Amino acid sequence: MTLDLAPLWLTLKLASLTTALLLVVGTPIAWWLSQTRSRMKQVVATLVALPLVLPPTVLGFYLLLLLGPAGPIGKLTDALGLGTLPFTFAGLVVGSVIYSMPFLVQPVHNAFEAIGSRPLEVAATLRASPLNRFFSVAVPLALPGLLSGAILAFAHTVGEFGVILMIGGNIPGETKVLSIAIYDHVESLEWTQAHWLAGGMVLFSFLVVLSMNLLGQRMRQIGQDRVST
Repeated sequence: MTLDLAPLWLTLKLASLTTALLLVVGTPIAWWLSQTRSRMKQVVATLVALPLVLPPTVLGFYLLLLLGPAGPIGKLTDALGLGTLPFTFAGLVVGSVIYSMPFLVQPVHNAFEAIGSRPLEVAATLRASPLNRFFSVAVPLALPGLLSGAILAFAHTVGEFGVILMIGGNIPGETKVLSIAIYDHVESLEWTQAHWLAGGMVLFSFLVVLSMNLLGQRMRQIGQDRVST
């Protein structure tokens, strides 16, 4: 039996890059949602949460249209000399960031809201700037939520199938990730290879749920400590 590990490394690369980008893009969105009183808050929150209820093939189909040569984003990337993104690793990253956005934004948003206004008001009385209050007060207090969101986003990216298949296809070394490899092995009746990869996914999922439970326990303990003090 020969087991091709290239899809595994490609999946880890995709999940790591997606999670890093989501922390950069999703954290400010979560902070804005926790602080704003704008009428657009519910619209933005709904757009962020939309991938939770949209079928992956529907999201993948419209991303394919937007990123393709006839789509507005595809025309822009082509004009910039970047080519079109579908059926490339860069296209997978874009699709994964959009598809996994709610899995990071919502836990981080909840963590920011749980801080309350008092710590930020105290920092403001000490003449801390808004940026300083965010990085020195909000981020440390919301760290368990940030870790939870990062873990969820990473795990969700690892398990993607529908969006990946729609905008990435099945190109070895470029877009053939772990979920696609398992599907290929099953389709070819290569049960042993499928068992190894699928079993690894089961173990990974167990560790993700376990880490989330431990983080939740830690967050509850921190909350109890704050109440007692």
